[in-house]
Amino acid sequence: MTDAAPADRNRLDDEESPYLRQHADNPVNWQPWDDAALDAARERDVPIFLSVGYSACHWCHVMEDESFEDPDIARKLNENFVPIKVDREERPDLDSIYQSICQMTQGTGGWPLSVFLTPEGEPFFVGTYFPPESKRGMPGFGQLLDDITESWETERDGLEQRAEKWTNAVKGELEETPESAGEAPSETLDAAAQAAVRGADRDHGGWGRGQKFPQAGRVHVLLRAHRRTGRDQYRAVATEALDAMIEGGLYDHVGGGFHRYCTDRDWTVPHFEKMLYDNAEIPRALLAGYQATGDERYREYALETLEFVTRELQHPDGGFFSTLDAQSEGEDGEQEEGAFYVWTPEEVREAVAGTEFDAVDDDTAADLFCDRYGVTEPGNFEGRTVLTVVADSDDLADAYDLDRDTVETVLDEATAAVVEARADRPRPRRDEKILASWNGLMLSAYAEAGLVAGPGAVEPAVDALDFLREHLWNAEEKRLARRYKDGDVSVDGYLEDYAFLARGAFDIYQVTGEVDHLAFALDLARAIEANFWDADAGTLYFTPADGEGLVARPQELTDQSTPSSAGVAADLLLALDQFLPRDGFADVAETVLATHGNEIESDPLRHASLVLAADGYEHGGHELTVAADSLPERWRAAVGEAYLPGRILTRRPPSADELADWLDRLNLDEAPPIWADRDERDGEPTVYACRAFTCSPPRHDIGAALEWFETAD
Repeated sequence: MTDAAPADRNRLDDEESPYLRQHADNPVNWQPWDDAALDAARERDVPIFLSVGYSACHWCHVMEDESFEDPDIARKLNENFVPIKVDREERPDLDSIYQSICQMTQGTGGWPLSVFLTPEGEPFFVGTYFPPESKRGMPGFGQLLDDITESWETERDGLEQRAEKWTNAVKGELEETPESAGEAPSETLDAAAQAAVRGADRDHGGWGRGQKFPQAGRVHVLLRAHRRTGRDQYRAVATEALDAMIEGGLYDHVGGGFHRYCTDRDWTVPHFEKMLYDNAEIPRALLAGYQATGDERYREYALETLEFVTRELQHPDGGFFSTLDAQSEGEDGEQEEGAFYVWTPEEVREAVAGTEFDAVDDDTAADLFCDRYGVTEPGNFEGRTVLTVVADSDDLADAYDLDRDTVETVLDEATAAVVEARADRPRPRRDEKILASWNGLMLSAYAEAGLVAGPGAVEPAVDALDFLREHLWNAEEKRLARRYKDGDVSVDGYLEDYAFLARGAFDIYQVTGEVDHLAFALDLARAIEANFWDADAGTLYFTPADGEGLVARPQELTDQSTPSSAGVAADLLLALDQFLPRDGFADVAETVLATHGNEIESDPLRHASLVLAADGYEHGGHELTVAADSLPERWRAAVGEAYLPGRILTRRPPSADELADWLDRLNLDEAPPIWADRDERDGEPTVYACRAFTCSPPRHDIGAALEWFETAD
């Protein structure tokens, strides 16, 4: 096939995205989103059919099996459209634009996202999953293709008018900012917390009355608001959500790690895919919960999750892979959702058979395991059981006439046997692309674990950061790529890539004290200002100024499955302003908060990350400057136990020579304010605590410095 007709064949076998390659054998002549595909649509003067999904998406697989493998549907797509496949994890800009159209016109969205576009990329029909034949009020996909083909031929003017209307609407939704900015919002933290309480499911935990999604940002809002106000209701709603996540089916009680969401109100049956970002954000929320409440379970589940990520999602050279699929091969050889994770009582008995238990026999151990995790003959998912915590150790000890320690020992041994048995099952597919943004979230989780559990916990993240700097960062041009896959680097970074990775690098600096990590965070922050900041509009855009021209240039202000990139960037710039105040980082953050102040105040809970940034701007963070050769271990442990939202932990080297070397590596002429005049005193490690523009005297006792924060707050 010649280059003149690229759309005459399926070109996805040339792509590195695992999702796109999954469709490389479809009879549909799938194209990647590139100039060749867009030019083909204009040359043929036919609509574009855009299908957006991701590799772990269950309904994406269903639509592929039902429709994209169907020869007749493939013929219709190939003859009358230019079909384009997009991995939403590689191209979140495209997904944001067309998902917003779906939300605006249909009132809902999701994946697979199915959009029909003019050759110029303007949308005129949108939906999500379509069955091959009409059912349950959904049009059949084959008939839909016929109808749109006919409308394009006979009613094209109407379709183009709709496309223009929708395009203008999405530009207004995603791109525009107020003509005049007000002031940065104030006291939105308490308003967001109140909204979180009003919307909470107090019976089952979390939010909503149907599907349950992890909402890590809301947990952070509630815990911070509780510290500020002392209102016990805030902490109760936060801990109810955390308890539901660790006790229900969202958590994999055998192998560790969290699934994407639960399909029911009581957190029993999950959608079984495991996303890297969830296994970053939920542990961070759990560690905050541990620091705020002292509940040891939160610490344990967070650390177990990071062990899962290290074991199953880390590249041998450091970076973190993206997802594990919801499906795996079932007993009949077909791909089944959840097959890897669910159990019957007989499968549990077979798994523990032959294990030597000191206090009980095999059958009793199996019964204990089943009673602990609710494994029954009827099951709770298609005749098998998703494991959930339904009985605690004390209840089991009473029921089996055993002491608590014996019950927990037996459960640990039985779980190990179940883990070993599950290892023989066909595993879910793994999407092995490495994304800068999701890796940045992961770095922050490991960094917090390093403070809570010790330096060894952060080592996987240090390896990952080295990997990302080597493969995705162009130090000469100060440019970040988004994706690495098998040596191939692609896609210019978006705001979330720069912001999340910069925050991750800064967080790793806080726990390790390695100044090169701080220098990298500062480089990324400067790049954020250079590439995404629009001073005239007073906002940070999601795409770089010199990026591809699309029908809209989106902003990302609300938290979705990941935090708002604008919120994380604003919070980060406020923190780094302590190191480079004359670079104007705080001015950028303040302007972003002022520009969107009315939006934040009108719906603070949807803007959780911007609310946290606004709170940091209004009240300042908890600053700890340690003047010492290294952070003393007992000081690390004390900081790791303390709940200090918005914490900045920095080490100032005590010697003049080392300080001069650090300033040189940071391209600074003088010590930044957070280090200035904060010397080691009396030859001993010295800590300086500051909060809300007020500082404590220098101290040699970290406990006294942490206590001072209680009075400063």
